[in-house]
Amino acid sequence: MRTIADALWEALSPRGVSWIGFYEIAGKSNDHAVEPDSAMLLGPHRDKPACSPIGMHGACGQSFTERTTLIVTDVAHLGEGYVACDPRDLAELVIPCFDENGNAWGVLDADSFERGCFDERDAGQIKAILLTAGLSQVPHSAIRVVG
Repeated sequence: MRTIADALWEALSPRGVSWIGFYEIAGKSNDHAVEPDSAMLLGPHRDKPACSPIGMHGACGQSFTERTTLIVTDVAHLGEGYVACDPRDLAELVIPCFDENGNAWGVLDADSFERGCFDERDAGQIKAILLTAGLSQVPHSAIRVVG
């Protein structure tokens, strides 16, 4: 995870990505179910501090529980559920990561100070990197665009 976070940071920070990293589920999950009191814990990330733990109500939790990639073109559309670790962030991309049994174990999260920074092409390319690196075993998951 550290190697992928570093490589993605080096590739994406010049084009407006302000933060990138992993969140992993804390607590038990089985058969894709998440305990009601579950939270996500910060894993390897770049390039500034981030919130940890975070609840399942934010974009990362939604992506994890819905098993859906979220492309958030404007975080203002997330309403009160948005977890704002940096109030300057305006866009977000969250991709769930799956083990060999198809269970989600965490997410890759990317933020940007620029609205509309992420698109479906970005999501597809990063998913391919996660697959190649062995950090996700499910090649396709639904994509939901917010904003």
